[in-house]
Amino acid sequence: MTKTTITRRGALALGGAALGSGAITGFPTLWAQNIRDITLRQVGTGVSGLNAIAEQVKKDLGFTLQLTIGDTDAVAQRAATQARAFDVADIEYFSIKKVFPTGVMQPIEVSKIKLADKLVPIFTSGKLTPTTTPGQGTAPHTVGYVEGATSTKFAAAPTGWMTLLPTIYNADTLGIRPDLVGRPIRNWRDLVDPAFKGKASILNIPGIGIMDAAMVMESLGQITYGDKGNMTRAEIDKTIAFLIEQKRAGQFRAFWKSFDESVNLMASGEVVIQSMWSPAVAAVRSRNIACTYQPLEEGYRAWGSGLGLAKHLTGLQRDAAYEYLNWYLSGWVGAYLNRQGYYSAVLETAKANMSENEWGYWMEGKAATAPIMSPDGKEMEKAGAVRDGGAFADRMGKVVCWNSVMNEDRYMVQKWNEFIAA
Repeated sequence: MTKTTITRRGALALGGAALGSGAITGFPTLWAQNIRDITLRQVGTGVSGLNAIAEQVKKDLGFTLQLTIGDTDAVAQRAATQARAFDVADIEYFSIKKVFPTGVMQPIEVSKIKLADKLVPIFTSGKLTPTTTPGQGTAPHTVGYVEGATSTKFAAAPTGWMTLLPTIYNADTLGIRPDLVGRPIRNWRDLVDPAFKGKASILNIPGIGIMDAAMVMESLGQITYGDKGNMTRAEIDKTIAFLIEQKRAGQFRAFWKSFDESVNLMASGEVVIQSMWSPAVAAVRSRNIACTYQPLEEGYRAWGSGLGLAKHLTGLQRDAAYEYLNWYLSGWVGAYLNRQGYYSAVLETAKANMSENEWGYWMEGKAATAPIMSPDGKEMEKAGAVRDGGAFADRMGKVVCWNSVMNEDRYMVQKWNEFIAA
């Protein structure tokens, strides 16, 4: 993989030594002689398109995982229009809403996934617990299944055929510089507080940025959306008009697209409050600069990704792809991604590959009993630190909306571009 500017939730741990690799058994089950000749071409974002994962695949399974990295929109476009250019798509659920109906991918046979019954229920029923609601927008379970082996129509409930194998997800919020904001931050509306004029930032990925804007507007009491993830034209117009008004008033210092941009804006102090991603906050903190991924009273905006199979995959290559899907849930990757502040789709195997201290810090909201290390072995947190937002259930249990594709997506993107150009 050639490392370019990461234009999605950039990887905190591109390359580097992998820590905490547990003993993985049962792989590969394919003919050892033939599998070494297999190459699977994966297209995806920098979130989980990591050299360390490709290296572990080679070590554990014997075949080659070839990575091509792009931003969210570029990955979706490549998957939809260049079906022969990839074998596996590492793609977000809101993007699969656009891609799967084009017919370029094949459903995943659930009976071939060994740990399918262990998946976090967010991806199956939509509910983390019986009392939590799925949240607005393109919740993964709404596009997670199709009706049959040759279907491109999303199913209303789980079937034997998945669009994606769920792999990684998180609850996103605002990042702040606690040493520079000068007061407690508790609400999404704080992003547009005039006190932070010229020192606030929002991300310039339309389908995500407008969701953050919607969280801000509801927090202000200016609008109550029928569904933030599927706005009407009138709701889009009102949201964009508000953003243009804020921009012209000088509220925003920048509109970032890449992980590196968001880190540099925050680390330099040019920005003190902004849309942010978990590993970017960790990257700022790794420079010994105070940065908090701030829990907010209104809740979180969430996203999820998974692995999908190209329609052309057959024979030994498809068998290798299923080996890869099963390996992905078997624990090593889950632990690796958890150490970046993400969440894995099967929790118990990830737990088995993490220390008690790591699991307590990342998943249970407990104070670290020893330093917390990044996947590449750098100290991220000192003993006594507690994760921003606390335990897994506290964060993922307070998801208000998911990244989404609206029915008025083209109109929304057009209006968003008007905001950026204003």
